Amino acid sequence: MAGLTQEFQDHLDSGLTTLCRCWAIRRKDGARQGFTDHDCDLAFDGLLFRADTGLTAAALQQGTGLSVDNSEAVGALSDASIRAEDIEAGRYDGAEVTAWLVNWADPQMRVMQFRGTLGELRQSGGAFQAELRGLTEQLNRPVGRVYQKPCTAVLGDRACTFDLDRPGYATELDVVEVDGDVSLRWPELPGFAPSWFERGRLDVLDGTAKGLWGAIKTDRLFDGYRQIELWEPLRAAVTPGDRVRLAAGCDKRMETCRLKFNNLLNFQGFPDLPGEDWLMAVPKRSGVNQGGSRR
Repeated sequence: MAGLTQEFQDHLDSGLTTLCRCWAIRRKDGARQGFTDHDCDLAFDGLLFRADTGLTAAALQQGTGLSVDNSEAVGALSDASIRAEDIEAGRYDGAEVTAWLVNWADPQMRVMQFRGTLGELRQSGGAFQAELRGLTEQLNRPVGRVYQKPCTAVLGDRACTFDLDRPGYATELDVVEVDGDVSLRWPELPGFAPSWFERGRLDVLDGTAKGLWGAIKTDRLFDGYRQIELWEPLRAAVTPGDRVRLAAGCDKRMETCRLKFNNLLNFQGFPDLPGEDWLMAVPKRSGVNQGGSRR
């Protein structure tokens, strides 16, 4: 087994072993949890691996080359470990998972067996089942530039470079009224014109849905209120009094990049890319056809 120390190898060769498995989960919000199939708690790497969670894992399927390692983890839902409402809220989506084979008599004697992320999670009957995806799963994602007229960057990312903390482009405020699953209302949002946050982002800063975010579909005046509507409901309830952050939206057009954000130098689209009608163009019988700017 790769990565074994000679001391651990000698322990395995002895025929009388004290082995167990441990798993660490790091969610995207920074929360860490440890689990073990041993009958006592273990601790290493600054994390407590709890024995009373009922978490188990199927045999790892690992191969050489670029094949995707996969396995499954199964466990019981409980208030003390993994809760149903956290799964529903998507807090475990894409969480980082690390698994070790550990000598429980000496936890410093261990070897990492798996590292990857949580995939699909299913729950029923007070239990959950989670798919484990290996590091090579990332190689299935397309990489490279997309040639299109709209900008391909996400507002505020490394390609865009725009600072959304700049005054006038984001605000934090308490929710006044919630209308259904996707609409939030305020009497007014002074300093921000209607549609300013359309196609933007709403982050929940406290309450049950803390750490979740949603994409803003519309930002308009409605019945004397300023209404923010999301594309889809958040996976946990937002209630009046919860604090949220609204960030300005971008429709990916060159004019918006220039006029709203003054960030044209970092525009990642190709506004002069010919359309499909250009393929149907034919030679001209009259007039001057010398090329030049399409604008």
